Amino acid sequence: MTHTSPGAPRDPADPASGTAGAWAALGGDPALLDRVTFTGAGALPSRLPVEELARSTVAVCSLAAAELAALRDGGGVPAVRVDDGAVTTAFLGDRLVRVDGVAPTTFAPLSRFWRTADGWVRTHANYPHHRGRLLAALGLPKDTDTLPDGGVADVAATLGGRRARDVEETVCTAGGLAVAVRTAEEWAAHPQGAAVAGRPLLVTDRIGGEGPRRAPGGPGLPCAGLRVLDLTRVLAGPVASRTLALLGADVLRIDSPGLPESQEAHDDTGLGKRSALLDLARRADRAAFEELLASADVVLTGYRPGALDRFGLTPQALAGRRPGLVVARLSAWGRHGPWAGRRGFDSLVQAASGIALEEGDATSPGALPAQALDHGTGYLLAAGVLRSLTDQHTAGGARLVEVALAQTAAWLTQGLPAGPPAGTGAYTPGPWLTERATPRGSLRHALPAVAYVGGPADWASPSGLLGADAPAWRA
Repeated sequence: MTHTSPGAPRDPADPASGTAGAWAALGGDPALLDRVTFTGAGALPSRLPVEELARSTVAVCSLAAAELAALRDGGGVPAVRVDDGAVTTAFLGDRLVRVDGVAPTTFAPLSRFWRTADGWVRTHANYPHHRGRLLAALGLPKDTDTLPDGGVADVAATLGGRRARDVEETVCTAGGLAVAVRTAEEWAAHPQGAAVAGRPLLVTDRIGGEGPRRAPGGPGLPCAGLRVLDLTRVLAGPVASRTLALLGADVLRIDSPGLPESQEAHDDTGLGKRSALLDLARRADRAAFEELLASADVVLTGYRPGALDRFGLTPQALAGRRPGLVVARLSAWGRHGPWAGRRGFDSLVQAASGIALEEGDATSPGALPAQALDHGTGYLLAAGVLRSLTDQHTAGGARLVEVALAQTAAWLTQGLPAGPPAGTGAYTPGPWLTERATPRGSLRHALPAVAYVGGPADWASPSGLLGADAPAWRA
């Protein structure tokens, strides 16, 4: 397993840099890398090259935005200046966001590492239905939430007598979320780890025939005039769609009224977007969705692989109904291997892939200093969409962009340049935070890390109440 790059970034045009590697994965022109410079100081201290991952994903997303902006304006590609302070603040944005000074709750009591009879297991139980499935799989009553510790002692006692991989299978079979903590070597030998290792960081394909070429929209923000259906949830997908909203797209997030979601997470990732509720199993709501799709330019999906297939929302089906569509989808574990259909989150991918043990100590596993797999994957997904939009101007055709948290984890642990551990740096988040009044209270959030000369400095609107908007495009 590699170790972190130094605090000072490499030349983005250096083929060994993370920026050059990510830009190549996106199919970008390597000559454009000379438009990118790095500045400032951040602080994402870890044994792994998290700072390199963060600045590289933001850099390629910014460069893809600048490239599309130049196509619209008919001029040269503007310079991209990536500030490590802004990048750090953005990667910590889900923790730094405040409404009237109130900090978000990041993890529920049962979302944590647990000691087992032969090692460790990591669970995720932030949502009530996942918590209920976890408790049911362990044979524990669901009313443990009435206990002072939220059921932590009961779960700890139960897991302490079980094998980690047995817990993993039992909980996952019940539809819950639990992953045995593995070393990097154990993950490499696992069929899912092997499947991920053989895949590129990001995949883009042409789907659905030729389709029309996309005409430049004239001067303005690179995504102005584009309509984006956002069918994603915490956290990578909303980061991607938030970025497209920053760049001028009309982004409409659609959630099911039957699935709980975190308003606190939406406070950070809902900037510039609107949010509506539709139950695709209801005829009227499905008709409303199809009407939205009929004039959409981009569809982002982030549900468990196969979960939307029953609604006819495979990439090929979407492209068939909407020629020229860009479909961008992400998953936790990738589209190949025995875990392709499993649910997953950043913390679970860290646990499975060896990251948790690499970042831990003699007493317990650890975690990256930010939800870096989520944020980094989100910027890669947005960059893939932007590059697809650029390519459509000359080649036309519907496009599919695919990313996975596990693929980003493999890049972090095996694909980024090595170096000494990064320090904390001379960093405070204040310069990259802003505050604005909203109907819900005073919202503090991170400023955009994606930036290029002449680009937007902030989102056009703050995040609103999740699900409160009408399911309709802006006029």
